[in-house]
Amino acid sequence: MSAAVTLAETWRGGDLLAEITVSRPGKLNVIGRAAMRALRETCAALAARPELRCVVLRGAGERAFIGGADIDEMAVLEPASARQFITDLHGVCASLRALPVPVIARIEGYALGAGLEIACACDLRIAAETARFGMPEVKVGIPSVIEAALLPRLIGDARAREMVLLGEIFAAEEMARWGLISRMVAPERLDAAIDAAIDAVLAAGREALRLQKILCRQWENLPLDAAIAAGIDSFARAFEGPEPRARLGAFVARKRGG
Repeated sequence: MSAAVTLAETWRGGDLLAEITVSRPGKLNVIGRAAMRALRETCAALAARPELRCVVLRGAGERAFIGGADIDEMAVLEPASARQFITDLHGVCASLRALPVPVIARIEGYALGAGLEIACACDLRIAAETARFGMPEVKVGIPSVIEAALLPRLIGDARAREMVLLGEIFAAEEMARWGLISRMVAPERLDAAIDAAIDAVLAAGREALRLQKILCRQWENLPLDAAIAAGIDSFARAFEGPEPRARLGAFVARKRGG
C-alpha cells in the first residue's frame, strides 16, 4: 500500500492555512511514486490559490516525518527507471520550494533520506527533541542526491559530508546545533511551536512574505551584487501595492499615540 497524502484546510478570516499529511502506517511514512505524484499535485493546486498564507507538512503519527523513499520500489530500478524515480522525487522538493508562502516541516520521529531532502526543501524545520535525522543512502548502495545539495548551505560543507558519507543517524539536539532545524521543542510542545510560527506568518504582510519568499530563492543562486540589486527591485515592487503604506502608517500612528 502506498503512502496516503491528505490535505486539511483551515481558515482564519480570509487567510488559508494548509496542512499536508503523509501517512503510511507501519512503514515510517515512506513514499513511492504514487505519493510523490500526490504531493506534487497538492502543492501545485495550493500554489495557485491567492488566499494561501502558510503550509505545514507533516507525517502521520509520532514515529516518522517521512522515513525515506520506498525501498521496495527502488530495489527493482534500472538506470532509466532510476533516473525517472529520482526525478519524480526532485519534483516533490521543487514543488514545495515553489510554493509562494512559508512552508513549515513539522518533524516528529525519523526524517531520513528522501524525507530529510523534503524537509530541507521547506522554509522552516520545527522538530521534536526526540526526532532523528540522517542520509543513510550510502549504506544501501546509492548516493544521497537531489535536494541533499541543500545540506552544505544549511549546515556547512564539512557537516554535510559527514552526513552523506557516513550515513549515520543524528539526534535533533545535534541538528539544532548545526542549524539544520529552526526550532527544537519537547514533543508535547511541537504543535504549540507550529502554531506560534503560523501566528508570526499571519502577523506579517501577505505580499511582503510572498516577495520575501522569492528573494530567499534568488539569494541561493545570485552573486552578492545581483542579490542586492534583486532586493532593491523587490523593495520598490512592494510599494506598488497598498500594504507598505497601510502597515507603516499604522505603525507610525501607534508610535505617536503611545
